[in-house]
Amino acid sequence: MHNTLFLFGATGDLAQRYLFPSLLRLSIDGLLPEDFKVRALALSPHDTEKFREILRPRLEQALPHAGAADIDNLLQRIDYRSVDLRDAESVATAVRDLADRKCVSYLAIPPGLYISTCQGLALGGALAAPNRLMLEKPIGHDSTSAEEILRSIGALIDEDRVFRLDHYLGKAAVQNLIALRFGNTLLEAVWNRNYIESVQILVAESEGVDGRDAYYARSGALRDMVQSHILQLLCLVAMEPPASLESDRIRDEKVKVLRALRPLKAEHAARDSVRGRYTAGTINGHPAQAYQPPEGSDVETFVGVTAHIDNWRWEGVPFHLCTGKRMPERTTRVVVTLKPVTHWLFERPDRQHATPNRLTFQLQPQENIELGLMSSLAGPEWGALELQPLELELSVPTGLHRRIAYERLFLDAFNGNHALFVRDDEVRAAWAWIDSVSAAWKAAELPLQPYPAGTWGPTSATTFLPPGIDQEAQA
Repeated sequence: MHNTLFLFGATGDLAQRYLFPSLLRLSIDGLLPEDFKVRALALSPHDTEKFREILRPRLEQALPHAGAADIDNLLQRIDYRSVDLRDAESVATAVRDLADRKCVSYLAIPPGLYISTCQGLALGGALAAPNRLMLEKPIGHDSTSAEEILRSIGALIDEDRVFRLDHYLGKAAVQNLIALRFGNTLLEAVWNRNYIESVQILVAESEGVDGRDAYYARSGALRDMVQSHILQLLCLVAMEPPASLESDRIRDEKVKVLRALRPLKAEHAARDSVRGRYTAGTINGHPAQAYQPPEGSDVETFVGVTAHIDNWRWEGVPFHLCTGKRMPERTTRVVVTLKPVTHWLFERPDRQHATPNRLTFQLQPQENIELGLMSSLAGPEWGALELQPLELELSVPTGLHRRIAYERLFLDAFNGNHALFVRDDEVRAAWAWIDSVSAAWKAAELPLQPYPAGTWGPTSATTFLPPGIDQEAQA
């Protein structure tokens, strides 16, 4: 197990809110080596004591039940260096004294700084075998920039020592999609175009762009969410059964799905996609301001797009992908709608009004699985057989201890397990499809549609939202 972490971007929100608290939990649970060290690196001109003073209240806030001794134990493992990430020599100087240990470098920084930082790490000896590198997605902002990053870093460190994070893959509920799909005959038997009518994937956020204005003005919802989290969920839902749970076997199947995605054409952009931006509104009774990007920015905060996978299993099955900010609630769900039965026997309801069978995977904020069936149990006891919708629900018990995604991903990277990380060819395949969507929007001059904060997106987005979502919003 590697015992040294170089954490770049240590003063940023990601590191302060998630990464250091994750390390604290791992430390409390005795899952870190006794000689584990963290070198925190950022541009701010702090010394180690000042950085520890800044970090302590963030740890106390994140883990209010942690003892002072536990926090002190982690803080004593951390030192700080100020570094200019655009200067390779500055980076090399900041890491050289620890490069003889088994190091993992975590880059929680903008992708535009990846190449210069990695050049500095290589100069300081921190990328030599067996040292490892962890990169936050997105890798670039399109295929061209991603390819430049992949090739530049690939010249400095072997692919089998690079760990590209999409933190969604570290969530237990997301991993459970693999377990449910391939561990149950009931699901695998119907998991194809013969029985499935459509698939809808929704990642909704109640928060706005707040605090990420500079990044979001360059990316938008398509590059920020669809390119990463939503395509990862799509792969887990649609991939073929891997030969084993070995990391490369799983990643092989994910790449096949991404390569089978049909590029979006300009003539279909208006039919198969919608883009929007939130205006002023109300969420949970509190006013929310409109998003106002810098002048000249045309980015969207809402995306709905229908994807088609051109392979045997999924031919003709639409995958409706949807994400937005300032939605009424924070939720992630996958809804699989099955085709109607071949021959309908019942008069009430008639075939046209029968509710289709649906399997819903709720991934956050609470994990549960719902199966919608048609049943006579809720109908009249006497008289003709009448069918009504019946929901079977399986909820994960509350209070069940779940490691947050970054804890799992840290442990896997320290131990060299690639299964939950993204391979270079997967990055290329994902960007190729995203670029087709972006190019289709540009060619079709697809307009941004406004939607008030606290609603489920533009009025034309109904096709892309899971069934019943509008009724939920009005309830």
